[in-house]
Amino acid sequence: MEPFIDPPELPVPAEPEYVLHLFITGATPNSTRAVRNIKDICEQYLKGRYELTIVDIYQQPELAQQEDLIGVPTLIKLRPGLVRRLVGDLSDHERVLKALGLTRTTDDL
Repeated sequence: MEPFIDPPELPVPAEPEYVLHLFITGATPNSTRAVRNIKDICEQYLKGRYELTIVDIYQQPELAQQEDLIGVPTLIKLRPGLVRRLVGDLSDHERVLKALGLTRTTDDL
């Protein structure tokens, strides 16, 4: 009888380093720009390290109520570090990067 050998452990999926929630209002121009801007920023600076949830408050108004939103679009950074909120279409990339705790290098300029 052969000895029992434990099967190899499957890799545990790592949790994303950045957890972001973007609250939008349907397909309005500001909401569309915010989605495009945050996706561009995430792919450029956080590729493979983020989880982005987009919440349309027309479809899920209870989630917006829970967050006490003062305006939309609103990006909420839940992790890492302190919770941060940004209101607007996220076109000011420097401001978004600062809120995410990221800094640009001179190569990015």
